[in-house]
Formats: sequence, C-alpha cells, structure tokens
Amino acid sequence: MYRINDIFYTLQGEGRHTGRAAIFIRMSGCNMRCPFCDTDFQSYREMSAEDIVAAVQPWKLCGFVVLTGGEPTLQVDAPLVQALKAEGYYLAMETNGTGFVADGVDWVTYSPKDSFVEYAPKRLVQHVNEVKVIFDGVHDPSPYASIDALHYLQPCDTGDEVRNQEIVAQCVAYIKQHPQWQLSLQTQKLIKIP
Repeated sequence: MYRINDIFYTLQGEGRHTGRAAIFIRMSGCNMRCPFCDTDFQSYREMSAEDIVAAVQPWKLCGFVVLTGGEPTLQVDAPLVQALKAEGYYLAMETNGTGFVADGVDWVTYSPKDSFVEYAPKRLVQHVNEVKVIFDGVHDPSPYASIDALHYLQPCDTGDEVRNQEIVAQCVAYIKQHPQWQLSLQTQKLIKIP
C-alpha cells in the first residue's frame, strides 16, 4: 500500500516540462523538513498500485504522470512503476535525491534540499535529467552545476512578496552571470491552478 496525499490533473508548472498536461501523484511523507515546503503530510489515504492506476484512468489521454511528494523515492517501487508503465504512461519523478529511483521512471528531476536542512541525508540518486535548485539568494547553487543534466534555478517562494521580488532579481542576475542555468518559475502559482 502507498500513502497518497493527492492525485490530480493539471499542468506541469516547473522545469523542462512546464506547460505540459500532467497527472500528479503526490506521495505523503518526506525524510526532510524544508522551511518552504507546501505539502500537507498529515492527511493521506492508503492505496494499492491498482487503486492508483484506477484513479488516474479518467485522464489517461494525457499519458504523462508526475510522481512527487513529499519524497517519492520513499514509496515508489517496481510494482507501482510497472503498473503505470503497463498502461502506457510516461513517468516523471521529482526527488530530493536521497533515495533510489525505481527502474522504469523516464524523467528524473533532482531538486536538492541539503542547503536548507541541517543533517540532510546523503545524495543517492545518480542519473538525472534535470537539476532544479531552489534559489534563495543565500545558498550557492554552483555545487550542482557540474551534474550532467539540464540546470534550472527556481526562485524560492518565501510567502513575503517584497522578499520574493528581491530573490527573483538576484536569481535573474545569477543566471545572466552563469548562463548554463535557466529560470524555472512556479507557473502554477502565477496562473493560480493546482
């Protein structure tokens, strides 16, 4: 059984697949407690792989599933991946990199959080397609620049509009000085969709 926080159909708002219709499977639970996390881990329902496949069925035409969390590597395993792949889904996962990604996941977004969490677990994920670093204007993203992947900086949403504008300006300036990075905005927040 898997602890599922939510399953919903929307547009991917971040990274390489921004704007693409996507079915999100949000897993409950994480091995980190980032100060800016927007996921409620208190509520979840237990579902089998078969339950999950049935829940995403109404949106099957989309064909694109994003496994997110929390930290999806704590739960996503071969049986779940195989059940979704058997239905023809392209699978993407966003992970903090501290667990192993099950075989069969097509696209891996590594979003490191070790700068924000004291005593963060060690990075275990090896192959990733994109690196998406939360940029807060304080922590240096350069340690992740050497990873062989697409590189995105995403301004941190602090909840403070003035501070957020400062962070966006700093992020843009950083990218102009380090053009191997690209800007990733949380477009789902900008256009107010789930």
